[in-house]
Amino acid sequence: MERWDVVVVGAGAAGMMCAAVAGQRGRKVLVLDSAKKPGEKIRISGGGRCNFTNLHATPTQFLSDNPHFCISALSRYKPADFIALLKLYKIGWHEKTLGQLFCDGSAVQIVDMLLSEMKAADAVLRLGVTVQYIEKTLSGFSLQLSSGEVLEFGALVVASGGKSIPKMGATDFGYRLAEQFGLRLTPTRPGLVPLTFDERMLERLGPLTGVALPARATCGKAAFDEALLFTHRGLSGPAILQISSYWREGQEIVLDLLPGRDVLEALRAARQQNGKQSPHNFLSTLLPRRLAKAIADLPDAEGPLGGLPDEKLRKLAADINGWCVVPSGTEGYRTAEVTLGGVDTRDLDSKTMQAKAVPGLHFIGEVVDVTGWLGGYNFQWAWASGWCAGQAA
Repeated sequence: MERWDVVVVGAGAAGMMCAAVAGQRGRKVLVLDSAKKPGEKIRISGGGRCNFTNLHATPTQFLSDNPHFCISALSRYKPADFIALLKLYKIGWHEKTLGQLFCDGSAVQIVDMLLSEMKAADAVLRLGVTVQYIEKTLSGFSLQLSSGEVLEFGALVVASGGKSIPKMGATDFGYRLAEQFGLRLTPTRPGLVPLTFDERMLERLGPLTGVALPARATCGKAAFDEALLFTHRGLSGPAILQISSYWREGQEIVLDLLPGRDVLEALRAARQQNGKQSPHNFLSTLLPRRLAKAIADLPDAEGPLGGLPDEKLRKLAADINGWCVVPSGTEGYRTAEVTLGGVDTRDLDSKTMQAKAVPGLHFIGEVVDVTGWLGGYNFQWAWASGWCAGQAA
């Protein structure tokens, strides 16, 4: 029976990074994944160009029951470190907005780079294999594959991801394994996901499907200024995906459809300058036409501007600068980019990602209760947590 030093379950961003780093330390590494190809989430990310990190990645852009847990990993493996790796492989990249970095070419370049790093470190990759069970032994761990083959090894790194996008093979394997070894879990839910409305709201907003505009989405103390998109199910776009990670069922979100613009003052000025103008025509100069019509069709916007008192203008402005809405839910893991929650960080060492009560057992990437904002942050967590485990496993 061939014995390995380290077995990594999951050939995604975190798993491949960990395998390469561990192999560079002279460890004999095997990576297992049930998928037919490695790094599928890398391939589809960023519209096929992979938003591989964010220049501004700091712990403040990550959600966790313990917000301090990610500090160690993010400070030890930074965006500049991954950029340096790209430079070695002559992979071109560019910055879009808000510090988001993308490949100039295909996201496949990132996958190929990680595979090359693994190959150079003699890490072995086996795809299309399913783990049946894993158990602790006196010298480490053993696992059985669906083929019946049994493997023995010293350290286990779980990089199996979360529940998001099940059509790509996402499962709850990592969570079940954590529970098997006595680790706690924080509740999981879809993150970076479109929000949905009930039938009554959809009937009203149906004509707005496809309308997009810059907006500010607020939920509690969290607020994001990015694009918003009306869909046939509810709302999407970066601003909504961002705020979805903070939203809980039954909570209200507030949308400013003209951030930085005092709509009440603009309406008052328009009323004075051209009182015969309809609210619809005026609002069409500020908002997409279909959205302006939907707002102008409300009872408070009937008649010309000149006939509307301040009270009605104030209500009209509130529908634009402070539209309060309670989503009925989210589109779920089917379209969620990440899974919030996961393996409780209280049970992990922040420097090594090792389970405190189970020597040799590490959890990295999305399976851990650390979730970043939209915009390359989750990949940076994958690189950083994978690097830390690779240094220790």
